[in-house]
Amino acid sequence: MKLLLALAFAFGLAAVVPAAAQTAPAKAGPSIVLETTKGAVTIRLRPDLAPKHVERIVRLVNEKFYDGVPFHRVIAGFMAQTGDPTGTGTGGSKYPDVPAEFSKESFKRGVVGMARAGSPNSANSQFFICFAASPWLDGQYTIVGEVTQGMDVVDKLNKGSGAGGMVTNPDKVTSARLVGAAG
Repeated sequence: MKLLLALAFAFGLAAVVPAAAQTAPAKAGPSIVLETTKGAVTIRLRPDLAPKHVERIVRLVNEKFYDGVPFHRVIAGFMAQTGDPTGTGTGGSKYPDVPAEFSKESFKRGVVGMARAGSPNSANSQFFICFAASPWLDGQYTIVGEVTQGMDVVDKLNKGSGAGGMVTNPDKVTSARLVGAAG
């Protein structure tokens, strides 16, 4: 393939090489399945974009940290957030915060990002799933994965009220399990 690309460029034929062959695909990461009170959601993690954040999520999944944690903040048309065992939006894990790992990827429907406080380096255990494209988050929040199955389940999560989207009767992650190894 490298020889084909070299020849194509040498002869000005890059346009005849399929676009997929011109760029390396993202390395497949592990997946997690969130069993929720509304059904299952599969998330393919992206260690190629955020290795430290993915390592944290995998560690917490293996420790069963997310089991029983509510989707405490759900804003219709924007995102559903979980990962805080207190359900207040201020809780996290026993581990230190993770430094930002921003990328050039875009927040689109199904993209999973790390929630954080005001500091870009304050992500810990909370994450969110976008209901729709949210380009204002691009380069401001760390992308850790994408939903590969179950966006219909995410769409059914109980929504919050007000600008903060806090949910009075939240759905929960009943279990979170690792289902694949890094590829």
